This record gives sequence, C-alpha cells and structure tokens, in this order.
Amino acid sequence: MKKFTLALIALLSMTYFVEAQQYVSTEPSNRNVILEEFTGRGCGYCTDGHRIANQIMANNPGRVWAINIHAGGYAQTSYPNMITADGNTIHGGFSISGYPCGVVNRTTSAAIDRGQWNSQANSQMNQASECNVAGVVRINPDTRIATITVEVYYTGNSTVDQNYLTVAMLQDSILGSQSDYGNYNPTQWLNGQYVHMHILRDIITTSAWGDAISPTTQGTLITKTYEYEIPESIGNPNGVTVNLDHIFFLAWVSERFQNTPTRPILTACELEKTTITEQPIYPMINNVSQALTASCGNTKTFNCVLANIGTDPLNTIKFAATVEGDTHEFEWDGELASGEQTNISFEMEIPFGTFTGTLDITEVNGEAYEASWSFETECDQWGEVEVDGATTTLKVYIIQDQFGQQTTWDIINSAGEVIAQGGPYQQLVGSGGTQPNLTTVYDVPTNECYLFRIYDSAGNGICCNYGEGYYYIKDENGEKIFEGDGSFGDMAAHLFLIKQNLSVDEPTDCSFKIYPNPANDKIYVEGKDIELVEMFNAIGQKVAEVKGYETIEIDVTSIENGVYFVRVNDKTQKVLISR
Repeated sequence: MKKFTLALIALLSMTYFVEAQQYVSTEPSNRNVILEEFTGRGCGYCTDGHRIANQIMANNPGRVWAINIHAGGYAQTSYPNMITADGNTIHGGFSISGYPCGVVNRTTSAAIDRGQWNSQANSQMNQASECNVAGVVRINPDTRIATITVEVYYTGNSTVDQNYLTVAMLQDSILGSQSDYGNYNPTQWLNGQYVHMHILRDIITTSAWGDAISPTTQGTLITKTYEYEIPESIGNPNGVTVNLDHIFFLAWVSERFQNTPTRPILTACELEKTTITEQPIYPMINNVSQALTASCGNTKTFNCVLANIGTDPLNTIKFAATVEGDTHEFEWDGELASGEQTNISFEMEIPFGTFTGTLDITEVNGEAYEASWSFETECDQWGEVEVDGATTTLKVYIIQDQFGQQTTWDIINSAGEVIAQGGPYQQLVGSGGTQPNLTTVYDVPTNECYLFRIYDSAGNGICCNYGEGYYYIKDENGEKIFEGDGSFGDMAAHLFLIKQNLSVDEPTDCSFKIYPNPANDKIYVEGKDIELVEMFNAIGQKVAEVKGYETIEIDVTSIENGVYFVRVNDKTQKVLISR
C-alpha cells in the first residue's frame, strides 16, 4: 500500500476562510465519538460488545462510529485474518484486562468494559468540541487510488498548540467465523457465517496515532490531502479482499500524546465517499433499491443514484430495466458535471415473488453505451378487508419482548402520510418477558392502500432470547388482517387494502342507464335526478367523479383497461373498459 501527503497544512485567517472552506462547518458543536472496540473471532463474549456498539450507533446516527480492532489473544490469523499492524499499535497503547473492551474517545488510559460504553459516549456528546472535522474521499475504481481531503476548523482554542489528525479506512460485510457463547448478536449471522462490520483495515495518516496539526486556535482552518492506493487485499497470512463497495473512511482529531497514544479524541466524522475516473464518459449507478411504499398493485417504484465519475458532463442517458423478461425503458435529461450525482427513479410492473432484475444504460449523450447493474425486486400479495362505511377502525396489537424501548411502528397511506404510529414501549423487568400493547386507530379512510412497518432499533426483532414477541392488526369486526412473528431483524412490513363495500345493483332496478358497456373512450350516464356519478377501480379507489346532470359524459381515455364500478346516487353498476 502507498500513502502520500499531497498538500501541506493550509493556514487561513478567519476573513479568508469563507472563500476557502468547502466541507467543514464553522459553527460550534459538541463532540462526536469514536468507540474503538478491541475484539477477536475467538472471543465468545465479543458479539455482545458488537451488539452494544451497534445499538449506541443506532441511537446516535452521525454522532458515534465504532471501530472493531482485531488484536490481542482472541484475534486469529486464519481466514478471514483481520489483524493489522496499525490495529496492534492502537491495541498496545492501552491497558487491557479482558475482552471485549474498548475506549470511548480515548478518554481513559485503560480500556473499559462494554457496560460503560453508552454512558461514556453520552457524556462525550454533551461536551463542546474545540474543532470540527469533515472531508471527502474520491476513489478511482480503475486505479484504486483514493484522494482524501480533510478539513479541520477550530471553533475554540485547544488546550495545547499541536493536535493530531487521524484518517482510517474501515470495511463492512466480511464473512467469517466467530465464537458466540450466548447468541448475543443474532442479526449478524448469515447462513452459518458471521457478518463482521466496521473492521479497521488501515490507518491512512503517516502514523497510527495521527499527523501533527497546528496552530490550534479559534478561527484556524487546516486542510490536508492524502493520496492512498487501496490494496486488493489486507492481512498476512489469509488476507481479506478489500471490496470498494464496502469500505468507508473516518477522520478524527486527538489532543496530544499521553505516554504512547494520542488522546483524548476531540471530535470525529465519517468522510463523504465518491468515485471518479479519468475517462471522459463514465456514468455509474449506485444503490438501486425498491421503494417501500403503500402500493397495493404490481407497479413498483425504484430509486437509485446516478453519479458522473467521468471528466465530461452528462446530459442525456437512456435506460432499460428488465425483470423476468419484461423491460421498461426510460430516459434521464439534465446536466451532471464531473464528480456530481443525482437521485433518479423509475416505475415498472413486477410479478408476484422475489426476483433479480438488471438496469442497463444503453445510450449516453446520444451515443451507444453499455453498462449493467443488478437489483432486487419483491412484490407480495396484500391483505384485504371490506367494510360498509367511508371510514373504519383498526386495532394494532404489539406483543413486545423485554426491550420494548427498541420497538416502534407506523402506518402510512399511498401518499406516504403517517396515519398512525406507536412505541417505543417500556423495558420489562426480568429476562425474556413479553407484554401486550394495544393501539386503536379511528376514522381510517376506506378505498385506500396502507403499509404497516414495525422497527427494532437493535436489529434483532422482538423475539428469541428476549421474549417471544409478535404483532397483528384486526379490523372493526375483530378479524385479523395480517399477523407476524418477532423474527424480523431491523424491520418488517405488510401491505393491506381497505375497501368500501360496493354492492352491484341489478340494471332493471335502476332509474338510469350506462352505455356503452364495454366502453372504449367515453361512458355516458342518462337518467333523472342524478346528483353525483362516481367511478371506482377494482380495489375501491375512486378514478372519476362528475356532478349530476340528466346526461353525463365521462372521459375514460386515460383509464386503464379493466373492470370498474359506476355509482349513480346510491346505486352501482359494473362497467368494462376494453380497447
């Protein structure tokens, strides 16, 4: 691996700072936290440390980052060997009496027990920081060169005239073995292998303890740029491949050397990560994902990020999304400069089931182009309930596990609006207990699709070692619309449709007539004393409404083929649209 410092520290006055600063905030803020956890694959209690660290990060997004450092007697050199020289150096800088243990912003000279991490992290986040840190990492996927720019801005004065900046590379989603004495962290097991997360892979700065920076007085901006060649693999023997999609970079500022380590840590951040190449035309698609929306139908929405990692601007791009042989073509128009990215979305029909689709770029700036990405699709059946009124009542039952404070839920409609929500609940006394919680939701509009979502902030559902929780929703008649068990990890979701009963009247009983039937482009309604004409689709959603006259014309050219219900005053007839 290669590390090069490209630019020396830039010292700027407060007046000039406004023009030069790019990434870092100039506003005073509290400390962010680095939690360095000393761990190993042979440590059976370390999975509990992983769980606790994950929970602290989940409770404080963008404020706390855990670094798993594999070092010490429980770290193993068999595959995947996650031991690093820098990790050994950091491990050697603190007194350690047992595993798992860790240091929170290096506030102690000895590593502390996992039970103390949360309170120590909260204490740090409540303290004002002397400085802010931010930056960006630009990675060329062809050369694996990362250009890292970090800015430190002092909102106050440090107690010493020289601090230390550290930049580290971490990696997620490394599969391998792991001792686990009590199934402490069940959500990180996948097909018999443990998914190792936020693993220290390398320190980018010259020293594991950071590079010296000064001055450290209020109003000072310090900018450092590093060029780093990302290795194909790290670890000897039995090294682990460095997957560019699974790496991320942290930066932090430490106060001073105290014996061996630089400590305490004053603040930290995760650096923004982008991709850039030297090729003129190079569009890239990231994070293709299906939107989790209340859609009771086969048409699904997909979101992704379009990035320009070439040197020339992007203006037009043609796409083809294919799932199970069906292709949907769409086009993006705009102006995307080199290094910029934008969010795009598309819709397509998805059959019932779970499938892998492909998203292809077929043309860029009017020229043929070939690039392809895969994405996952899912279309589930939805539960249905039919009621008589325009609104109804739902009863939401959550049978929580011991850690009810980790559980929340909500219900959204097709417009994405939250119509009901609940939790968090109380933590129960004792181990493995459960407790029912009931929420009644009144005046829920009918003829609408809804999505129920239940979350567990610890990522392990509401089950197993902590009580066998579950959940369900009943309609106004006491019938279950759906139910689910507690084994859902971070989140579970269920679609359900509430329809108003639209009974169809016999044509001979009607004081009006509807023609033609089947219809093509227009439907006519004739009769006396017509006050209102409404048209509904097969799932009860209103597609047209016209105030009453003796003869009414409804334009159906924009309505899809299918069976519809036309309600005139209080009577309903079935109509077929067919072209």
